[in-house]
Amino acid sequence: MSERIDPSLDLYAEIDRLRKERNAVILAHYYQESEIQDLADFIGDSLQLSQQAKQTDADVILFCGVHFMAETAKILNPEKMVLIPDMEAGCSLAESCPADKLAEWKNANPDHLVVSYINCSAGTKALSDIICTSSNAKKVVESLPPSRPILFAPDKNLGAWLVQQTGRKMDLWQGVCQVHDTFSERALIALKTRHPASKVIAHPECDPSLLEYADHVGSTSSLLNYSRDDDALSYIVATEPGIIHKMTEASPHKEFIPLPGQDESCACNECPYMRLNSLEKIYLALRDLKPELHLDESLRKRALEPLERMLALS
Repeated sequence: MSERIDPSLDLYAEIDRLRKERNAVILAHYYQESEIQDLADFIGDSLQLSQQAKQTDADVILFCGVHFMAETAKILNPEKMVLIPDMEAGCSLAESCPADKLAEWKNANPDHLVVSYINCSAGTKALSDIICTSSNAKKVVESLPPSRPILFAPDKNLGAWLVQQTGRKMDLWQGVCQVHDTFSERALIALKTRHPASKVIAHPECDPSLLEYADHVGSTSSLLNYSRDDDALSYIVATEPGIIHKMTEASPHKEFIPLPGQDESCACNECPYMRLNSLEKIYLALRDLKPELHLDESLRKRALEPLERMLALS
């Protein structure tokens, strides 16, 4: 960080003060550090958070997540100022599907409907017929006319899981999340051997071979709810380990074992982009009202249309 902050400053108190002064709402994704989750006004999946912000009377949205999430918040809340603690907090999955390349794929398949996972840029959303989340993707795909072929972007693993769940043939963009795609089947088998009573809960962005071992596959919210409501006392968690903070809060008597990546000597199961956000950057964003996310209004309106089609199904 370029600016040094007085180490004696009570960041929690200063963030609370600025939150009130700015009439700001702080949103945090489940994959944020636990200290950021604890100070947020709302915690959840990216779409849940953007919808929540729309229901508040806040003037400022501070989105502690990654760039495409802040974009989605702006698409749905054009009248509000949207800040992100670190503008460099990108997403490997979103970046795998640039809008110009998707346009080429779409033009080469003009009879296809384009379904895009919400983990994509505003430009990619604007080229899509409908957006989906990991929690409603099955419902979205099943809502489409059986006579229309589908292009699914950008996550090939989520797409493959949907093909299995719906029986619907789809052409898949070959993008992946660098965190979910690095989870190790070998490590999972070793953990299951050491913890035979543990259930495996996994996000559908994981490789299909790993999902074969899962007792439950679902979005981050779905995994949280399942671990809370299920009778088992131990779980192997195949998603970004930031969610374990809320799992432990909801079920303090249960054990949650994070699945490591293929290289167990590194923190490859943690999203490096999510971890760019910090208390210091949250404080500076509220103090200086920047970095602010801006969207061209024409692009915002085009990206809003497929989002609204998805929301109409809810």
